[in-house]
Amino acid sequence: MAVNELSRRAFLARIGVLGAGTRILPRSVAAHGGAAAELGSLVDLLRPVLGQLTRDTLNGFIAFIVPGDDDFSRTQGTPREEAGGIAAGGTEFLIESLDRFPPFSAEAARPAASALITALATLPLPLPGRSLSGILSPSLETIDLLEDAVLFLVENDPEMPLSLPVALLLNYVATVVNPEVLDGATLSPFARLSFAQKARAMEMLETTQSPLIAMIDSEVPEPLTLPVAGLLRFLGIALHEFAAFGSIGDSPQLDPVVRSLIGEPLEGFSGMLPDLLASEGWDELLRDRSALSAHDA
Repeated sequence: MAVNELSRRAFLARIGVLGAGTRILPRSVAAHGGAAAELGSLVDLLRPVLGQLTRDTLNGFIAFIVPGDDDFSRTQGTPREEAGGIAAGGTEFLIESLDRFPPFSAEAARPAASALITALATLPLPLPGRSLSGILSPSLETIDLLEDAVLFLVENDPEMPLSLPVALLLNYVATVVNPEVLDGATLSPFARLSFAQKARAMEMLETTQSPLIAMIDSEVPEPLTLPVAGLLRFLGIALHEFAAFGSIGDSPQLDPVVRSLIGEPLEGFSGMLPDLLASEGWDELLRDRSALSAHDA
């Protein structure tokens, strides 16, 4: 295998796209006449696959923060009898928060995110051959098309959700921690990690002095170095906050139209709230719940 093919294959495998994309691209390439396939058509086909890859990855992260009785918690080795963050709607809250409420404008977030993914493609972190051996072996043409489609999305799509590059980054650090999670039943390498391995993967993003962060900094061009560093610092904190708040809070039960609660959190979560939330706002939350209970009665 040529060096350039191995490098591109390793990058696509690390971010989780190789296993997901090769499920649909070979058929698409054949349908479009091989090399004559149009990039736009492939991007349209890849978009929903990346959406599912994002959801699987963030399901794995929600299970890391609030484990439950779901498959993702079982995979990481921390199943519980009670429902967890996934059942409580934590994944939807996390995706919504990333896509709609970044702490800086979309005009700043999207270039930083695209620069981050482009930098990952050039990092000198090849995968051992035995790790790649379990991955499907697409043609060089398919690898070229996949890489072109992914980089087109993150570099040129004005509607690219921030949750996508976040998921790709989580998958990347997952394969740094354990290259053996490149292949499996789920689309996401991060979701295949054990609980302890997920903790090590997150440490790479949360520690500014980590070798991986230093390597990313060296690959990001000016003037995007500071925005990318800010994005990484934001993710190191916000991912945990969004995941916890969206899993054990009332947000899944909030009707945004009437701006009122329409139900109770899952059984077992409401008891956590007094200990995990600050006292500010707690009285108002209790009054809202009392009014809801009175209305139902």
